[in-house]
Amino acid sequence: MHIVAIAWMFVVVLMTAAEATSSQGSLLGAFFTFVLYGVLPLGIVLYILGAPGRKAARRRAEAAASATASADAGNAGGHAAGDRRAPEREEA
Repeated sequence: MHIVAIAWMFVVVLMTAAEATSSQGSLLGAFFTFVLYGVLPLGIVLYILGAPGRKAARRRAEAAASATASADAGNAGGHAAGDRRAPEREEA
């Protein structure tokens, strides 16, 4: 998928260069060519095609959070597991 995006941006950069160097073209026209033919459509397409990956990442994060919550459920007191003795205070 990324090779298609790279190839499309290559074509758009060539179109932009042709617009900028043309005797009837302008830098403003080249800018709008780059944005309207390249950045905007490619950003939308990559966002839509990246949706399954974002959904899977969200599921993994939720699974990790629920695993952490279930591990903490065994500790009913809400305190960290470890030494049960209170620390000794030393007077100076």
